[in-house]
Formats: sequence, C-alpha cells, structure tokens
Amino acid sequence: MPLNRLIALVAALALLAGAPQVMAQSAAPGPRVQLETSLGTIVIELEPAKAPKSVENFLNYVRAGFYDGTLFHRVIPGFMAQGGGFTPDFKQKPTTKPVPNESPGGLANLRGTVAMARTGDPHSATAQFFINVADNRFLDAGPRQTGGFGYTVFARVIQGMEVADRMVAAPTGPAGPFDKDAPRTPIVLSKATIISR
Repeated sequence: MPLNRLIALVAALALLAGAPQVMAQSAAPGPRVQLETSLGTIVIELEPAKAPKSVENFLNYVRAGFYDGTLFHRVIPGFMAQGGGFTPDFKQKPTTKPVPNESPGGLANLRGTVAMARTGDPHSATAQFFINVADNRFLDAGPRQTGGFGYTVFARVIQGMEVADRMVAAPTGPAGPFDKDAPRTPIVLSKATIISR
C-alpha cells in the first residue's frame, strides 16, 4: 500500500475513533419534565439547543408551580392537546411577558413534539403549550405563516404518548370561553415537575 494511502487511512480511523464521543456530546439529553394528569403521566424532554428561550420560559413556569392544577382545555383528534393556561373553572391565569418565536430553523411539529401555543401574533406565546398527536408540518415556519414564523417546538414526549392520545379521544363540547373542543370531563394537569436537568 502506498505511504500516502496508509497515512490517509490512519487519519480516517483516528477521526472515526473520536466520532462516537462527539456524537454522544451532541445527543446529550435535555432537561426532563413530568406532567401528571388526570389521564396519566407524560414525560417530556426539552430541547434547549433548538429553542433556548422557549425552554427557559417553560422551566420558569414549572419552577413557579404555574401549571399545577391547570386544564388541558382544548383537544382535537388527529391534531393536538393544548393546556397550561386555564384553571378548572376556566379562568385564564396571568402570565409573564411573551417569549420570542424560535420556530425558524428549529424543530418540526411532528407527532410527539410539544410546541408553544400563541395567538396570530408570532411573538405572543406565554405559558400555553400543545402536544402534537399527528404530524402537523403546516404549523412549521415557512412562507405561508405570518412573517415566516410557525409554532415553536421546544420539547418531545419520551414517555406517555398514549396519555395524549387518550386526551384527544375524550368527548368534547363547549365550556368556559370555548364554543367547542373542550373536554366534557376536565383533563387536569395536577403537577409539573422537573425530574432531570
């Protein structure tokens, strides 16, 4: 074997030897939050590398106990389950300032991801979030969205996706300020807890 090919082979092997370590560092898990609901427990893993402001915003609400005792107030089969903003008597909880939209260049709204809910203003997300129960790519950043902004994905379900599926299968109707899509039997998020950092 010619010397230059041998040197190239040794260099390639040296690079490959270091690759698993680099891959392990980039694949390090993000913080995990446990959501205890009246239909079961969901564990989500946050994505601080892709949506740092949204992750910190969500963790601040969790640390403050904001989500404890709130509703999943809007559930739509084949779409999503939304919660984090209303008390069981449908009073909207006061929030802190909105978080900037981080959807461009971020994660896709695929089944099992968790995204920030917002109004038509791309930068209006505060505390409410939703769990995608289907691939909802039409919510991603792109030219069809206001200013190109979509809905910021900041986490993914790593345990308990069947709970979200049960949520969207619940019978719905009007309740509180909503004329439809509210579960007839309240789905309560009793406690949100940071279980790993």
